[in-house]
Amino acid sequence: MKKLSQHLTSAYIEAMNTLSGKKSRQCIVVYVESYDDIFFWSNLLRPLETDRVYFEVMLPSRTSLCKGKKIALSNDLGERLGRCMIACVDADYDYLMQGATLTSETVCRNPYVFHTYAYAIENFQCYAPALQHVCVMATLNDRHLFDFENFLARYSEIVWPLFVWNVWAYRYGVYKQFSMLDFYHIVQLKEINYYHPEQTLDHLRRLVNAKISRLQAQFPQGKTTYKPLRTEMLNLGLTPQTTYLYMRGHDIFDGIVTPLLGGICEMLRREREREIRKFAEHNVQMQNELSAYQNATASIEEMLRKHTAYMDCPLYQRVQNDIRQWLALRQTPAPDTAVNQAAEPIGPKQPQTTLQPTTQSQPKPQPQSEKQTAKHKKKKKKAKKPNAASQSSPQKAV
Repeated sequence: MKKLSQHLTSAYIEAMNTLSGKKSRQCIVVYVESYDDIFFWSNLLRPLETDRVYFEVMLPSRTSLCKGKKIALSNDLGERLGRCMIACVDADYDYLMQGATLTSETVCRNPYVFHTYAYAIENFQCYAPALQHVCVMATLNDRHLFDFENFLARYSEIVWPLFVWNVWAYRYGVYKQFSMLDFYHIVQLKEINYYHPEQTLDHLRRLVNAKISRLQAQFPQGKTTYKPLRTEMLNLGLTPQTTYLYMRGHDIFDGIVTPLLGGICEMLRREREREIRKFAEHNVQMQNELSAYQNATASIEEMLRKHTAYMDCPLYQRVQNDIRQWLALRQTPAPDTAVNQAAEPIGPKQPQTTLQPTTQSQPKPQPQSEKQTAKHKKKKKKAKKPNAASQSSPQKAV
């Protein structure tokens, strides 16, 4: 026996929308993975709302604390998605798998499932052009001390070949020999030289090249499958300069960007505190200003999760365009339904139950009608024979 919550389908939401009236806005329920995703997808969907539709973002279950992609894309929920109920999830590696697994098939093929293209929302939060804005939010100091865009672009170019190997391992089922965790242990930034970042990148390049050599020796079959996979990934929109957007979100957030911002923000805070100590007229004013400044600043992790400076990211805009196109297709009526509506007569429909007995009794006299038609044909042939004889007799007389 089905639970009452299992009857909450797209058709049910659509029926509720019709009860509200033709001129009222229609609700589209959006299921996401976790609480953090509610804020992200709400900001993404709000600009797409019109005077006809609006979105309501929520977790898949209101009766339990179960979260995650598997819950958002469960078999039960997948059957309930439709015009008024969609799912918005992180792409993870499923976008790069291109249907190699069941989850990837759902993410890439289901028209009612939308994904981030980047690995997760943490990758958007680590968008390189937005990191300077995060530093300003955390330190209230707008001085530029580090080129985040150039550093992450060069970092991505270095780890790109090894990243393709990691995707290859998951595509061909050997991920236990080279998992995401193994990949992270190589590409994480343990020490960063802010004054000479090229030294940090050179050390990373040596680690990556050494691991690639070991993988080539361990998996010789990769000689024929590695390059086609790399070409396929490039065709999907990946570039060597933006590899960090497709790596595992928690790894890029905790192991690369947070340590990178930590040292920069610490230098910016100390610079601001030195200015306060320098220009303070007396000790009381200095203590008050320092206390006010420290209370106004915030942690890097908090600002990374709260900022929205990634909205100009091409992948973010690509997700919005996908949903915008789906809304346009949703509003256009299907041609079959338009023809059927035009063919229906105006007025109340007549009951069809009285016609059922006649339709069932009609096939019975069909054999008799066939016999009658056969006899009728024979009579016609007999009637034609005298006419033919009468036409030939005058010719013989002549």
